[in-house]
Amino acid sequence: QVQLVESGGGLVQPGGSLRLTCAASGFAITMYAMSWYRQAPGKERESVATISSAGAGTNYLDSVTGRFTISRDNAKNTVYLQMNSLKPDDTAVYYCNAHLAYSSTRSTFASWGQGTQVTVSS
Repeated sequence: QVQLVESGGGLVQPGGSLRLTCAASGFAITMYAMSWYRQAPGKERESVATISSAGAGTNYLDSVTGRFTISRDNAKNTVYLQMNSLKPDDTAVYYCNAHLAYSSTRSTFASWGQGTQVTVSS
């Protein structure tokens, strides 16, 4: 069964940091680009960060560039999102997913997981 389980979210003050983890099971992520997405209340789900299958290329939403870092450990079938200098606008449920083409962030492979809530508030 293909599953993605996100974890690591929580409540953090502005300027704080969190590290999210995406654990995949039922398939090997090795051949896939991986992305983090987020969805805030009343807004569409948006791609936040993408990493190529081998980890050589990354792409970020403009508003998180320089603050977020996506990484992967294919041997552990796991993807991470290091989030620094968090802002209230980063508040959302964060999801991960896989896609075959690096640029095709909307062509997701797996069903959506439960996501992990990130709340940035003072």
